[in-house]
Amino acid sequence: MTQPRKPRIAITYCTQCQWLLRAGWMAQELLSTFADDLREVVLVPATGGVFRIEYEDELIWERKRDGGFPDVKTLKQLVRDRLDPDRDLGHIDRQ
Repeated sequence: MTQPRKPRIAITYCTQCQWLLRAGWMAQELLSTFADDLREVVLVPATGGVFRIEYEDELIWERKRDGGFPDVKTLKQLVRDRLDPDRDLGHIDRQ
């Protein structure tokens, strides 16, 4: 029986805006929470104020469209909702 293919997450960040640390921190948070469930989390340098997060080529966050940067709770919930909607994220899911 073959395992389903694990998803790829790409975080594209603006090098001119110095958003590498933010992108790296978000990648670290995703890998800490979903380590065994993700194929990879990649950082993609860009310019022009871009900051976007894609789950298997589906845009799940875009700085200009969504009004800034996601907090880590929102980001993990966006990924969880696509990866395993029934998964409990512990304290992140609590009010």
